[in-house]
Amino acid sequence: MRLIALNKPFGTICQFSPHETRPSLADWVKVPGVYPAGRLDADSEGLLLLTDDGALQTRIAEPRHKLVKRYWAQVEGAPDDAALKALAHGVDLGDYVTRPCRAEFVEPPGTLWPRTPPIRYRAAIPTTWIELAITEGKNRQVRRMTAAVGFPTLRLVRVGIGALDIFSLGLQPGESMDLRPRAPWDGV
Repeated sequence: MRLIALNKPFGTICQFSPHETRPSLADWVKVPGVYPAGRLDADSEGLLLLTDDGALQTRIAEPRHKLVKRYWAQVEGAPDDAALKALAHGVDLGDYVTRPCRAEFVEPPGTLWPRTPPIRYRAAIPTTWIELAITEGKNRQVRRMTAAVGFPTLRLVRVGIGALDIFSLGLQPGESMDLRPRAPWDGV
């Protein structure tokens, strides 16, 4: 069994087949027969796990297993405690209501790598960092959640899956490493 952690760079699509205009996972991981356990949209970056084990892929990706994924979202504006509470209790996105999650403010992360290209900067509008810990992973869920409470996401970084943390792994964008064949939810 192989389990690989990748720090997926911004702009990379979450597939191995080539794309006309964007890099794919094949540009960063040269290991045949592994597949992503879950996805990150092209505009999101951070921790992505890849494996050749279908059962492990399901255990990591499927919401029914309730494996926590942690995201840092840089949002436009300055959310108040009510917005944070709304995120934590679950947000009605029209087609579904998100599960309750952990939502808290975080300081601008000094350990975070710069994004290329950088987010748009607007002097008159502040930005705020929020950490969301969710057990779902529906299409563009975190972005839709923050927008639904009035604070669109400008930058989204997955910083953790289960007990794994991108910073403790020491991976820069585009870097990957083999992990011990242990469950990423150990210690959670």
